[in-house]
Amino acid sequence: MRKQKILIPLPNFDFDPTEACMSWRVIENAGHEVVFATAEGERSFADELMLSGEGLDPWGFIPVLKKIKLIGGLLRARKPARDAYQQMQNLPAFQNPLKFSALQPKDFDGVLLPGGHASGMVPFLENETLQNFIVDFFAQKRPDGNHKPVGAVCHGVVVLARSVSPDTGLSVLHGKKTTALTWAQEKAAWNVTRYFARFWDPLYFRTYWEAVGEPSGYWSVESEVKRALENNADFLQVSRGAANYKLKTGSLARDTLDDARPAWVVTDGNYVSARWPGDVHTFAKTFVSLLNK
Repeated sequence: MRKQKILIPLPNFDFDPTEACMSWRVIENAGHEVVFATAEGERSFADELMLSGEGLDPWGFIPVLKKIKLIGGLLRARKPARDAYQQMQNLPAFQNPLKFSALQPKDFDGVLLPGGHASGMVPFLENETLQNFIVDFFAQKRPDGNHKPVGAVCHGVVVLARSVSPDTGLSVLHGKKTTALTWAQEKAAWNVTRYFARFWDPLYFRTYWEAVGEPSGYWSVESEVKRALENNADFLQVSRGAANYKLKTGSLARDTLDDARPAWVVTDGNYVSARWPGDVHTFAKTFVSLLNK
């Protein structure tokens, strides 16, 4: 099997540690090389709340009591992801990422876009240099004539939705089947934190929010991604008749390397997408399978 070079673009701050680090771990374990990039080539940092869980309980603003994690313990990254983040921080490729402006599609065999929801994600989601690179990368083909693999999870799908071809005026996702963080998931996490947990920071789980007069959820991940698609029906969600429906749509069950039952992953040709950290092991394994085809 040929060792392939995979790019993981990251924001300067607030990427989700599970989505980025477990994807890195699965790709590296499969024998491929991962390189990282940020807007200006500066080291990236994960969302600290998702690492520690401190500050996600009603007493989280109190210095001593915030160490007690109940809701925070449920919402934060699981131990394998936290361990992977510690390992990833020591990588020269992570400590010295490439600049977005230096990226050339021909240099990479695949691109994987993790997500994250905190405010540090905004410059990443709005970076036009990255979006232009994605447009060019989607057009790239391998020697066998197939397009190079692209993976996106959670808010990473928003980057793709905003990557618009200057030739067609359409997103690279137009005509593709995809999933992403659903409004049901985003709203549930938002409600838990704004009403019961991090009430002093009620927008922590909303990267964007609605202006007066806009319908609820208009700036959710699901709604924005749908606006980039050819049809709303191209946004695929778990059907009620699906196997393991309750696991896949519950808020606590997460997949593992050996248990894909809770995961929901959508593949369309060279493109694979997923919703949230609970899908990421299966998502990353699927991305690797596309590399190895």
